[in-house]
Amino acid sequence: MRQTFMANEANIERKWYVVDAEGQTLGRLSSEVASILRGKNKPTYTPHVDTGDNVIIINAEKIQMTGNKEQDKMYYRHTGHPGGIKSISAGELKRKNPVRLLENSIKGMLPKNRLGRAQGKKLHVYAGSEHKHEAQKPENYELRG
Repeated sequence: MRQTFMANEANIERKWYVVDAEGQTLGRLSSEVASILRGKNKPTYTPHVDTGDNVIIINAEKIQMTGNKEQDKMYYRHTGHPGGIKSISAGELKRKNPVRLLENSIKGMLPKNRLGRAQGKKLHVYAGSEHKHEAQKPENYELRG
């Protein structure tokens, strides 16, 4: 009788990947990185276990957006006070904090529970081309398409 493989902490192998965001489209990059963080690119994917890999994104400031998204796409947050809703356009957020733009996009594609929060902690985004994870010996990851 053949049994279904179930991943657990003892048999998960985690890798480190470096993704260069220069010239990439925001949504396409985000969906593929979210898939890696969840572990969906592995044959050992188990939905209720964090089987994903660590992802380092460099050159976040050079990400592209198609159409008029830089002016039209809005990001909202709330201060917690009455009438405290704040909004910022995607283009303005990219100029002020390109790291937060990518983090918001990718973390929005992860599950909204404690598993998704654990998967989100494996994301490391840097605005420039330098990162501090050389000791982990990350591999370059080529995006599809």
